[in-house]
Amino acid sequence: MGRRKLGFWRRLSVWLVVPTLWILTRRTWRGIENVPAGGGVIITPNHMSQFDPLPVAYYVYRAGRWPRFLAKASIWKIPVIGFLLTRTWQIPVVRGSVEAARSLDTLVDAIHQGAAVIIYPEGTTTRDPDLWPMTGKTGAARLALVTGAPVIPMATWGTQGIHDVRTNKVSLRPRRPISVAAGKPVDLSRWLGHAPSRTVLAQMTEAIQLAGRDLLADLRDEPAPAAFYSLPTRRADGASGTTSETEQPA
Repeated sequence: MGRRKLGFWRRLSVWLVVPTLWILTRRTWRGIENVPAGGGVIITPNHMSQFDPLPVAYYVYRAGRWPRFLAKASIWKIPVIGFLLTRTWQIPVVRGSVEAARSLDTLVDAIHQGAAVIIYPEGTTTRDPDLWPMTGKTGAARLALVTGAPVIPMATWGTQGIHDVRTNKVSLRPRRPISVAAGKPVDLSRWLGHAPSRTVLAQMTEAIQLAGRDLLADLRDEPAPAAFYSLPTRRADGASGTTSETEQPA
């Protein structure tokens, strides 16, 4: 995508994000060649800090693509932020509603138009005490099954030094080291052409999350845990339980 075709609002967002990253971070990129130069693609980063979208967006931009994030629709209600999100082609989703199906249609259209769509498979920042990825939701897998678009796993490490979800503390100390890595497309060939059953989507989601987890282990230079952390949930009787991969909503 030519930089001259960005238009005013997308250029403005670049002018806002890039200097912020130059001041606050010292960046290491790995695997940027794994982001396809063109065509629809699904990118699935881990999520451990509210600061994550900035280095991820810049990484994808440096790869020559315009990043289009799938994000909670409630963010669009924030003054100014919501306006900029719309003007920069980001995609809102309302979970657990008819609108969620419409969001999927929007994503499918975006992929068919050649967009680089970024989906956080966990749907929120991780609650794993050691900041490893959690059990994923099935939205990225469902989109891949419908469109056949490649899924590029991505891992980020270091953003917790700017915002740590465990303490909710924010530090604006300059030049914190941050690493972002993209892997080769996840091999989902065995499921393509299958109906989107809960089992198929759960298996695809696990494959996507395993690829991202392994990338993160390389960035952290330490072994990953054998199992994904799962958020506790409440059953109908009010008792606490554990959300399994196949029980989570898409």
